[in-house]
Amino acid sequence: MRIISGKYKGKRLVAPKRLPVRPTTDMAKEGLFNILNNRFYFDELRVLDLFSGTGNISFEFASRGVQDIVAVDAFPGCIQFISKISNELEFPISALKSDVFKYLERSKEKFDVIFADPPYSFDETQFLKIADLVFANNLLQEDGVLVVEHSDQTDLSNHSNFSEQRKYGGSIFSFFEEK
Repeated sequence: MRIISGKYKGKRLVAPKRLPVRPTTDMAKEGLFNILNNRFYFDELRVLDLFSGTGNISFEFASRGVQDIVAVDAFPGCIQFISKISNELEFPISALKSDVFKYLERSKEKFDVIFADPPYSFDETQFLKIADLVFANNLLQEDGVLVVEHSDQTDLSNHSNFSEQRKYGGSIFSFFEEK
């Protein structure tokens, strides 16, 4: 995996092979960050990265100047890797080991961008539960956005807070906003 832009543009990071992850491709990540770059000033954002895996998305946000990032994953190896890289590169990432659904149920914090990259094997109800919890618990700042990555086998457009989706190769990003 590599960081596409910002302070560490072009930096390659090698995650341990034993991690149960499927990192977002460079093409998809570049498309996502082009959308977000046209919408937000990165140095003003507070970001939540759910199912953070290797930290690929968190590292990209940090390289682009985001000063407050929370990365949540249930797998200890992922949290250890994110913490190690964050310390080495002095990234402002708090890596938390937690079940994402439990985290969303109890969190009282608000974020400008919430990114979720759950396993593609989740069924539609599990994907929608992420959006349900984000909006039920009022976790987005005003004008904030939830972005959920999924395969083209999943359709999240029926959710009441769905606003749009973008397709990049085999990945789809569904965007959700407060209506």
